[in-house]
Amino acid sequence: MAKIDHSKRIAFIGGGNMAGAIIGGLLATGYPAQNMIVSEPVQAARDNLKAKFNVLTTASNADAVSFNGDSSQPADIVVLAVKPQIMKDVAHGIAPVVQKAKPVVITIAAGITLTDLGKWLSTDAQNNTLEGAQEPALVRVMPNTPALVSEGATGMYAASSVSAGQKDLAFNVLGAVSKSTYWVDSEALLDVVTGLSGSGPAYFFLMVESLADAATELGLPRDVALGLARQTCMGAGRMLVDTQEDPAELRQKVTSPNGTTHAAIQSLEASGMRKAFKGAVIAATKRGEELGKMFSQ
Repeated sequence: MAKIDHSKRIAFIGGGNMAGAIIGGLLATGYPAQNMIVSEPVQAARDNLKAKFNVLTTASNADAVSFNGDSSQPADIVVLAVKPQIMKDVAHGIAPVVQKAKPVVITIAAGITLTDLGKWLSTDAQNNTLEGAQEPALVRVMPNTPALVSEGATGMYAASSVSAGQKDLAFNVLGAVSKSTYWVDSEALLDVVTGLSGSGPAYFFLMVESLADAATELGLPRDVALGLARQTCMGAGRMLVDTQEDPAELRQKVTSPNGTTHAAIQSLEASGMRKAFKGAVIAATKRGEELGKMFSQ
């Protein structure tokens, strides 16, 4: 995958945590701050973004896409980083300038399908099709919260209207904060990505919480229990990533017959751990599907 072209202009619609993480990740790669602009309705938030990243800011979503009204050089990439509940109104508001500028539009909003987003970016608030409207180039992504510390895992899906070059741009934007970034073959699979890696960090937090609770009940001081559990999670994850070995093989290597780990694994298996994790991924996947139907109404 080619490195992102630093001459490309990027507009972020919404200046929340994920947008900030991506901006920070891009800056760390040497991306020029003057080629990024953020639209954010709250003045204090705009001031903070300007002070922290030295990027351009505006209160107008449409001005962000046109790069502060510079219609001769509008944004090449638009990142929609707003809540799903307001996406429809935001999309209608920027539809005219998106249709004119023809950027690749990346959405990180959970549950918003590309069919709906494409419709909203081609119509006005009364759902009238804009004159000369064409299918926008859309990419839907599902990052996760470790992106806030540049350790994200991201699933991506591109509409058929997205060119190979635009796919590269989108991939590299998310790659600034994601250590593992994958394209999926169907948009429906992004709900599975949501159930696995999108919601996945919470599964690990719950596991560390539970391990620390157990050790505390057995007598370890709380800070010691948490410290050991945190580092064990981090160390195991690093082994998985660095060695690229199958997790089953790594587990078997540390599980001596009739040893302490063997006893622990037997207890976990008897408690239905695999079924519990499978149920969690299925439940999150189904909820993602439900949200998509709700937001399309």
